Order: sequence, then structure tokens, then C-alpha cells
Amino acid sequence: MRVGILSYPMLFQREGGLQVQVRETIAALNSLGQVNGRALQVELADPNRKRLDEYDLIHVFAAINGNHRVVEAAREMAVPVVLSPLVSPGWNRANGMQARMADRLAGRLTAWNVQTSYAQMKSALQLAQLVIALGDAERSAIMAGFQIDAAKIRVFPNGIGPQFFRAEPELFRRRTGLVGPFVMMAGSISPYKNQLGLVQALDGCGIPVVLIGHASREFQPYLKTILDMPWARWLGELPHNDPLLASAYAAASVVALPSQGEVQPLSALEALAAGTPVVLTKDNALHLPESEFALKEVAWDDGASQREAVLALMAARPERRAVRALVAHHTWQRVAAQIAPCYAELISAERANGRAAAWHGDAACSAADGGRPAPGAGHAV
Repeated sequence: MRVGILSYPMLFQREGGLQVQVRETIAALNSLGQVNGRALQVELADPNRKRLDEYDLIHVFAAINGNHRVVEAAREMAVPVVLSPLVSPGWNRANGMQARMADRLAGRLTAWNVQTSYAQMKSALQLAQLVIALGDAERSAIMAGFQIDAAKIRVFPNGIGPQFFRAEPELFRRRTGLVGPFVMMAGSISPYKNQLGLVQALDGCGIPVVLIGHASREFQPYLKTILDMPWARWLGELPHNDPLLASAYAAASVVALPSQGEVQPLSALEALAAGTPVVLTKDNALHLPESEFALKEVAWDDGASQREAVLALMAARPERRAVRALVAHHTWQRVAAQIAPCYAELISAERANGRAAAWHGDAACSAADGGRPAPGAGHAV
């Protein structure tokens, strides 16, 4: 069973949660070796070098950036498609209706030569045989905002690398000289992630804010505005497998992510795995029962609530072992063990459908030919 993993062409020109998700999913699936007694081989597919029908199944990550064309091409070749769309949990029935109206208006004004990103996302979601959501909130957003049937959606949360569960703070403290309490935020520097809002919210608290993440040229002025505040410190981008990153999570008093929206942020999961409490935007798809003692949700544009949540967690920091226990089951191996049987199920169903279609076609030819067997009858696969 050969599976090709795809996303948009420029995916690996930067580092972030999706890049980690793709790499870790491939590695964990290949570590299984087989599923239902069949050998399993998973690789990052290059559509410039290989046809999609060289694979038994295609798994597409992200429903944006033109990926609907990948789904369309695979379906035209009768290759089963799994889609991990990463739909923002902010989608609902109301803004979905507004988006459909906007798409129809854009179509009429341009003689249907222009299509909105919403329409492209919906096309990918409709064409994929199986959609994998990262949480119940994303599942609800897919159903309400894009009118997708619940029967084709499965919910499999993200995993966490083992290095975060065993992270200790000493390496970070030794390398940076930061030995006291501080708040950390990991993620690309941008207004959407809202680092500036967090730093402003903690003005006057006497708490350093440490930022880790890539800052593109476009957002250098935004970064400069942040760093003009003396309690903010930027360490640049750290590779995901750098021990310093895991140690930073363990050393932080609180990890904050008050962005405008997250599907299931790896930085929040990794912080919890390191035993550090988290302040997270309300617009997220992460669901952890009985986690209120270590995970507080706030509105991205409510600085007062962000400040209150951070200070509350710092004043009564939960025990590290209890925090880690919240995400102990979030391993990439568990994710792979959930996804792989779905691959096998879809491939078997596609082959059964192909055999049935071939049989019906042969039967029709036989009847039209006076009952004589059609050429090649009985050889459909």
C-alpha cells in the first residue's frame, strides 16, 4: 500500500505547525510498517516527478493555497483522497452563508472566471472521500461553514514529539541567562499571531516576554514595534528538533498563544507536554477535558483577560506532572495507528467500486452483444 502525502508547493520554505505535522505523520506511519497485514509505504509526493495514480491513495494537508486542484486531479484518476483541511474553528453557518453569497457575486461579476478561496476549500472538502479534523471544533466548523456531511469526517488530534515530554529547563536557562519567571510565545511573528497584543497586555507586570519564531521581511516593522518595549525579547527561529526549543517550553512560567485563530496549535500541546501551563485564544479546536487548571482560553483582542490569565497561572502554577498528564496520549504513533486503517478502508472500497463498475459495464456489453462475453470480461481489477 503506497501513500503519497501532498500540500502546497511552498510548504517547506518556512517552518511551522503544518510542516511539523506533515513530517511527523509520515515518520509515524512508516514506523508502523504495515496495516491489516499489508505493507505500508508513505512518502512526500512530488507531482512534478510522479503521477498521482502511481499511489494507492493521496493524503492532502490543508484545503487552501490551490490544494483543491490536487484533490480534483486525484479523483479524476480514481485515486482515493484523504484531506486534513485545517479549517479555522471560526467558521459557522452564518459566515459560511456570507462566503457563498460572496462567491456567487464574484462569479457573476467576472463571468465565472474568478473563484473565491472559500469555493476552493469547499471543493476540496466535497471531493475528498475522507476528511480528518483535528478536534470537535474543527469538525463543527467544516459541517456548519462548508455544508459537509458528518459521515465523512473523522476526528484525530495532533501528536507531540517525545522530546517535549522529557524536556528540562536547565539548557535554556544556561544558554540564555534567563533564570527567573518569564512568559513565552512560539510561532511566526505576525499581527495574526498577535505577539504585540500579548506584550502590550503585560506592560507594567515586570515579566519578560520571550518570543521564538520566524519574522518575514513583511513583518519586520511589526517586530521592531514589539522589541521597542524593553520587556520583550526575540530569540529568532529555532528548528523544531532543537533541544533548546523543548527546554524553552519547560523553562517558561506560562506559554501564551493569543492569536486570532488556531486549529490545534502544536506549540500549546508541546508546552503542556513540557509541563508548562498555557493561555490560548478562544478560537481554537483543542479539546482537553478537565484542563482548566493548566489551560485558560481568552479572546485574542482582550488584553486585560490575557494579563489576568497569565498572572493567575503564575501565581498558582500547577504541578508539572499533572500538566503533562493532560496530553500524555497525544503521540504521533497513536495518530498513525488511527489514520492507517482509514487508508486501508478507502483503498479497499475504491477497488471494490472499480470491480463493481467494471462488472456492470461488462454485463451491459454482453447483453448488447446477444449474450456473448465482452472482450476482456472477467479481468477487471
